[in-house]
Amino acid sequence: MARVGSNVGSYAGSYGRSPTFKSLIWRIVFLHILAVAVVAIFLPLVLFWLLNSEIDQLHRDAMRAQAEVLAQRIVAQPDGLLTFNLPDSLKGLYSDAYGRYQYDIRDVEGRLLFSSHPRSPAAAPRSSESISGAAVTRDIDGKTVRIQVAEDLAHRDVIIDDIVSNFFRRVGWITIPILLVLLATDIIIFRRAIAPLWKASEEASNIGPARTDIRLPTEQIPREILPLVTAVNQALDRLEDGFRLQRQFTADAAHQLRTPLAILRTRIETLDDRAARQSLHADIEAMSRLVAQLLEIAELDSLVLDPGETADLRAVCADVVAAIAPFAIAQHKDIALKGSDAPVMIHGNSEMVQRAIFNLAENAIKFTARDTTVDIEVGEDGSVRVRDCGPGIAEAERELIFQRFWRADRRRSDGAGLGLSIVRAVADDHAATVAMANLPGGGAEFTLRFRPAEKSDDAEQRATRH
Repeated sequence: MARVGSNVGSYAGSYGRSPTFKSLIWRIVFLHILAVAVVAIFLPLVLFWLLNSEIDQLHRDAMRAQAEVLAQRIVAQPDGLLTFNLPDSLKGLYSDAYGRYQYDIRDVEGRLLFSSHPRSPAAAPRSSESISGAAVTRDIDGKTVRIQVAEDLAHRDVIIDDIVSNFFRRVGWITIPILLVLLATDIIIFRRAIAPLWKASEEASNIGPARTDIRLPTEQIPREILPLVTAVNQALDRLEDGFRLQRQFTADAAHQLRTPLAILRTRIETLDDRAARQSLHADIEAMSRLVAQLLEIAELDSLVLDPGETADLRAVCADVVAAIAPFAIAQHKDIALKGSDAPVMIHGNSEMVQRAIFNLAENAIKFTARDTTVDIEVGEDGSVRVRDCGPGIAEAERELIFQRFWRADRRRSDGAGLGLSIVRAVADDHAATVAMANLPGGGAEFTLRFRPAEKSDDAEQRATRH
């Protein structure tokens, strides 16, 4: 349906303006009447032509048969003369009183030998709109004669049984293609009638948490379906309001928590117990991280990407490594940047991509073994792989890890289970993919794959900057 709306544009233009044709039933009925009217005009013409052809064929066959019968009554005498003996049973048929059939028998030179009207040559069989007949040629004792038989069509009787039996035997097969044509016509009619519903369905498939602003079109929807579409749009309005309130609450709550945490951090410094102070600092840092992640989620939920925006994946990964290296070193772990040394341009927002890769790196550092290295490898195809030397992830948990607030070990207090959900949200917003696999030697590998930007796009962006 590359675009269903474009295929039915002319249809909607002609019927969409009239209130009557806002009804799906009336659209189907009207188009069906048109189809039946066309068939009703065309089919009788075809049948009339076939019927006339059959009648004419029957008439020619009958006339030829009569001429054959008359030819058998011509006999050559011993002196070479030809005689014609018409039996009494046929004399009445060719009499002037009956006036329906006539015959002429002529020699090869066209001279009249025998006729049903010898006294009136002007009444000889003639070619006109009301006279039709047939002729046969026979060789009798070395003499060629031509027998002509004609019928006055103005007085013709029709043999109904013969016509009907031959007619249906010859043209009965045409009913099958007629039914097939009507079936195909009905299919086309119904497809055109429900085309606006297909367009609405196509629009509905694009609705999701990130696109709650989409509404189903109502301009071409049939009157019977319009209340349903309107109700769906109203429900989408309520859902969008709910999503907006939820996002706003998350963002407001995160902002409001920042100030109490800052005050709490300051007051902790006044404590004399150093061990308690360090423990409370660790708890506050964890809460601060949770607040920061909640703000990231709120920003992602309201993010609208510019389709033409690009980012240098290599530079983004380098910034992530520089930012997270102190965290890794503090835990006696290391982090390394590998892969392409040249810029790798992708379609996306550099800040959001950086947050996704930072969360992957942070997650890898938490789970990798002590004195091991977390590798961030940038591919020229727009992919980035983050590898650790940790325990890996169980098969049953590979989809669960991307859910918000999910943690395999609920007793751990070093995270809220939001990092990987942020990674999935960034991937979805950028039409990217995120995949996870356990490494053969131990550990896990997360792969983010973005859409590479064309070189022409890169050049155009640089020209815009300058």
